[in-house]
Amino acid sequence: MSPLNPLRPRLFARTTWQEAQRVAAALRTETVGGALLLAAAVAAMAWANSPWFASYASLRDWPSGPASWHLRLTLGQWAADGLLALFFFVAGLELKREFLVGELRTPAKAALPVAAALCGVALPALGYAVVVTTAGAGGGALRGWAIPTATDIAFALAVLAVIGTHLPSALRSFLLTLAVVDDVVAITIIAVFYTRSLDLGLFAAALVPLAAFAWLVQRRIAAWWLLVPLAALTWGLVHASGVHATVAGVLLGLVVPVRPRRRATRLSSLRGHVDRHVDRHVDLAERFEHRLRPLSAGVAVPVFAFFAAGVRVVGGGFGDTLADEAALAVVLALVLGKLVGVFGGTWVFARFTRAELDDDLAWWDVAGLSLLAGIGFTVSLLVGELAFGAGSPRDEHVKLAVLLGSVIAATLATIVLRARNRVYRRLAELESRDDDGDGVPDCFAVTDVEPGRRR
Repeated sequence: MSPLNPLRPRLFARTTWQEAQRVAAALRTETVGGALLLAAAVAAMAWANSPWFASYASLRDWPSGPASWHLRLTLGQWAADGLLALFFFVAGLELKREFLVGELRTPAKAALPVAAALCGVALPALGYAVVVTTAGAGGGALRGWAIPTATDIAFALAVLAVIGTHLPSALRSFLLTLAVVDDVVAITIIAVFYTRSLDLGLFAAALVPLAAFAWLVQRRIAAWWLLVPLAALTWGLVHASGVHATVAGVLLGLVVPVRPRRRATRLSSLRGHVDRHVDRHVDLAERFEHRLRPLSAGVAVPVFAFFAAGVRVVGGGFGDTLADEAALAVVLALVLGKLVGVFGGTWVFARFTRAELDDDLAWWDVAGLSLLAGIGFTVSLLVGELAFGAGSPRDEHVKLAVLLGSVIAATLATIVLRARNRVYRRLAELESRDDDGDGVPDCFAVTDVEPGRRR
């Protein structure tokens, strides 16, 4: 490798020690959640392809909830509309933190993962549209263009845990940020393109409890008995308005403050009841994320996966999937579209900014991350249901296609990243050495003061 030009920008430079710790903590939770997600998906497919499929379908389609409040939903719908709102609440928190106080608070640092994420959304969507249009697929197949757009970070991290690769902290941070950005892009697509009918009155009414929730959290009031009812009311009104209820999760996450409030304020009308729940010197976003991320990764997403992944492969299901142009388009878009989109976006960014990869990294590493980004599961399954209708034949086909495409992308990523594992292991050892015993690995000493530079 030729020497780097010190005057040029550096791609995938080591982050600060604080950011590396935060990312590591988040990824540990997501890795455990990914293992639970895979277990739930395997259990669902095993049950759905057993002689007891009818019992699985009955459980998934069992209705519950009050019909008068537009909440007479099946258990599968409760998982998709309700539990995934928690998943997107955490995504909203994380996105706001990254752009306001995290590594992406400066445009120069935000540009690369955002550019890669946007290209990683656009290319798979375009590829899907080209395949179904060229193949002349009917039945509204084009409605599924957004299925291959999102990366499932929990699934991707589970793959990393299985293959045992020591991916450097900068690459892990890039992968996490990439997944957060395209998740938010995906939920925006859901809100704009997959809202069949919109009741503006109910949606406007949802802004009232949302504003009350924002008013409380901006004053660092974390009383659950105040916030949870307001969040539930916001969710219910958004759901009743016709907009997918997970949008409420993102909106609630984005109004939570990510900086401590220095000046103390009091609410005399609630004095004695609320003051003990007010901590103006704590980062509420960090507190909520710390408490809710395990619930999101360990419960919400696996339960959704259990109800969404139960597709039949036996009895002609696999053959019907291969004969469906929309399903084939999903597989190609996840594997090739994400690879070309993320890798191409990163390469074009480097080309136009005259940036160079950081020490010890190669474009082979970017290719491995791009393949990992092709693992789409949670949001892809959700978009498939919205596009074709839960339980419809084409929805079953694209679900199986999402699983197949994700497995292919994971296999290819394993081959690419394992080939570089010796380099990653050496970098991991470097990032853990603390010869001076100050509690901070030596390689982070300079980057904590001057991000983007290394010893």
